[in-house]
Amino acid sequence: MTLSFCSAQLNLAVGDLSGNAQKIMLAARQAHAAGAQVLLTPELAICGYAAEDLFLRPAFQAACDEAVRAVAQMTADLPGLVLVLGHPQANAGAGLPHNAASVLRNGQMEQTYAKQMLPNDSVFDEQRYFAPGASPCVFEVQGVQVGLLLCEDAWWPQPARATAAAGAQVLAVLNASPFHAGKPAQREQVLRQRAQETGLPVLYAHMVGGQDELVFDGHSFALNADGAVAGRAVGFQETLFYTQLQLSPNGGAHWQADRVPHASTEADLWHALVLAVRDYVRKNGFPGVLIGLSGGMDSALVLAIAVDALGADKVRTVMMPSPYTADISWIDARDMAARLGVRYDEIAIAPQFDSFRQALAGAFAGRVEDTTEENIQARIRGTLLMAMSNKFGSIVLTTGNKSEMATGYCTLYGDMAGGFAVIKDVLKTTVYALARWRNAHDPYGTGLNPIPERIITRPPSAELRPDQTDQDSLPAYEVLDAIVQRYMENNEPIATIVQAGFAAADVERVTRLIQINEYKRRQAPPGPRLSRRSFGKDWRYPITNRFRA
Repeated sequence: MTLSFCSAQLNLAVGDLSGNAQKIMLAARQAHAAGAQVLLTPELAICGYAAEDLFLRPAFQAACDEAVRAVAQMTADLPGLVLVLGHPQANAGAGLPHNAASVLRNGQMEQTYAKQMLPNDSVFDEQRYFAPGASPCVFEVQGVQVGLLLCEDAWWPQPARATAAAGAQVLAVLNASPFHAGKPAQREQVLRQRAQETGLPVLYAHMVGGQDELVFDGHSFALNADGAVAGRAVGFQETLFYTQLQLSPNGGAHWQADRVPHASTEADLWHALVLAVRDYVRKNGFPGVLIGLSGGMDSALVLAIAVDALGADKVRTVMMPSPYTADISWIDARDMAARLGVRYDEIAIAPQFDSFRQALAGAFAGRVEDTTEENIQARIRGTLLMAMSNKFGSIVLTTGNKSEMATGYCTLYGDMAGGFAVIKDVLKTTVYALARWRNAHDPYGTGLNPIPERIITRPPSAELRPDQTDQDSLPAYEVLDAIVQRYMENNEPIATIVQAGFAAADVERVTRLIQINEYKRRQAPPGPRLSRRSFGKDWRYPITNRFRA
């Protein structure tokens, strides 16, 4: 026999309970019309992931309950369809709710499963919000026993084994698993182990979309009992992923489904950045974005991402030259804006810079110019951008990368001023890799080769003093980024990094900069998480801190 499943890979908005319910109902009607017998929604689909301290509000739980009832009632009009809905469920015994999934059929809530394994590391705080469940959940569809798991449950052997022992013939896993580079393949590897341990086929239904710092990439998939990938959905897009479970008389089962190949690392990162920008801007109701365009690599990359995400008509750029801005910066900034068809304005900051220096001349008497004057220029630019943001309602996208955020090579209330830090978790070496990838590909049809080659090849500079380059103040980016990855992302001790062959002076300098610039990062805008450890929810270091190792 054949059992037809549909995984609703949906982009849901946190707190938009009625909107999420309507989207789920539409997916249910489409899946039913296509002949699906089981529809899986993502983890916490009714309220979106992650709703954070909203889970602690009784009114929020009550509204979630009402939305679940509305979806359940709708299934009465869809005979033959079982809808598995992710939602929070009140739990009077423990006070905290459960992270749950309910089996809805014929207008009724038949069973509810409570997630057993609550992650409490990295970006997860589920033990703050939920009480764990303790029992498996298996439901019957056309004589087939389907076992439910929720996300982290599938990363540990015991919940899957208990579900198999309870009679499951197939495992259905609802998920809201945040993206980072390499995560799609990692998920398949982990679930491959569960399939092989239990001898059961697995269907992994995943969320898609951007939510503040998190990006959900989709890539729902189906594994046969031997762990082989039988089907895989497209990444970074909403879709209804249909899979057919073929059951043989001897009890064997295997999937039939379409399989989209994995993309390159650069492609995944690009799509994640585009999705993060699009959802942050649209879900928060901004009419468009503003970007301070410098003629340099970082702002060029952010501009290309923004146009791919929103379209040229929603993007406005402002070039704000100082006395130290090179002519080629003007030329390249104008060139790129013209290539992508965005509005381009120029506002020279020399008059304001002169006014600041004159105003401070008495207070600074006897002192030579230094980074103070460099920062004044950055803060003038930040003030102008925020003024335009106030006037027109568009959000300012900041352009600082992870290498700069790590070392403090950025100015509070200057280039850090804005609402969304697009490449906050992108190392400078990856910035260049993404620029080259985007110039060779046009995934959104907004223009091939959007970034002038000279922007990619010229030495990076903040252009805040004569003849300045980034390497005046920092090690070569290949060295800097490798140290940041080892120390910040991988938690390697300083001594271990030196033993790996890095110059002790470089390691000491970079790690010290990471440590002393925590106060800046605490004041940075949110930005999408793309690595295993980003500056944000992953990184919670004290500002006042004397530990050095």
